[in-house]
Amino acid sequence: MKKDKLGLIFAMLIWGSMGIFVRYIDFTSSQIALSRAVVGSIVLIIFSLISHKNLSKEKIKDNIIILICCGVCLGFNWIFLFQAYNYTTISIATICYYLAPIIVMFLSPILLKEKLNLIKVICIIAAMIGMLCIVGIENGNISGGNIIGILYGLGAACLYASAIILNKFLKDISGSDSSIVQLLIAGIFLIPYVLLTDGIKFSANIISISLLLILGIVHTGIAYLIYFTVIQRLSSQTVAIYSYVDPISAIIMSSILLNERMSFLQIMGGILILGSTFISEIYSQKTIQKESLSQVEITDED
Repeated sequence: MKKDKLGLIFAMLIWGSMGIFVRYIDFTSSQIALSRAVVGSIVLIIFSLISHKNLSKEKIKDNIIILICCGVCLGFNWIFLFQAYNYTTISIATICYYLAPIIVMFLSPILLKEKLNLIKVICIIAAMIGMLCIVGIENGNISGGNIIGILYGLGAACLYASAIILNKFLKDISGSDSSIVQLLIAGIFLIPYVLLTDGIKFSANIISISLLLILGIVHTGIAYLIYFTVIQRLSSQTVAIYSYVDPISAIIMSSILLNERMSFLQIMGGILILGSTFISEIYSQKTIQKESLSQVEITDED
C-alpha cells in the first residue's frame, strides 16, 4: 500500500513539473501536443508488448465512438493548456485547469442525471468566486495582462471536463487500453491539424528535442503506466486526495524554479478553487461508497 501511494505521488510530481518543461521547448503548443501523444502512445504500446498485455479489440470496438471523442478532447486539451503556460504563469494556468471537476459537477445533472445538492452548489459558487480572484477584480473591472492565458486555461479545463464526462460512458474497458487508444487517436487527429496550422518541425536545438522526448516518455508514457498500475490497488478516495499533489507541486516548483509570484487575491482564489474541487471529489467518493454499501445490503436481503 505504501509503495502504491509513493508511486501515485511520484506520478503527480511528474505531472506537476510538466509546465516547467513545456516552457523551455522551442515548439508550438500543437507540435508539443502531437509529439506527446505519439511518443507517449509508443511507450505504452511497447510496455504492453513486453508485459504480454494484449489490447482487447472487442472492448475497444464496442467503445470506439466514445474513445475517438475522448482522444480528440485530450489532444486539444493539451494544446490549450500549453498555450495557457505561454500566456500566463504556470500556477494560474494549473489552477484554471483544475476547474474541470467543478465544470463536471455543474453539468452532471444534465448529462449524467446526478443530483445537485447543497454541498455541490456551495463548491460551484466557491470556485466561481475563486476564479474572479484569479482574474483580478478592481473597482468592478477585470484587470491584469493574463486574461488570454486564463481563457486558454479555462478552455483546457472545459476540454478536460468533456473527456472526464465521456470516460464515464465507457463500458467494460481497462484504463490502460483506454489510455493507449485515446493517445493514438489524439495523435491521429492532431497530425492534420498541425500540418494545416504550424506544420511539422524537423529541426530544433538539442535542448528542445531532449525536453520533448522527456515530456513524451516520462510525463506521458511512464507517468500513465505508474498511475494506472497503482490506482487499481488504491481506493478512489485515496486517489482523489493524492491527486492534489499535482497542482500544489506545480505551484511550488514554478515559484522556486521560475520565480513566479501570485498576489494575495490570486492565492485566495487558488485556495477556493482547489479547496472546492477537493471537497467535491471527496464528497462524491463517499456518496459512491454509500450507494455501493446500500446495494450490497439490498442484495444480501434478497
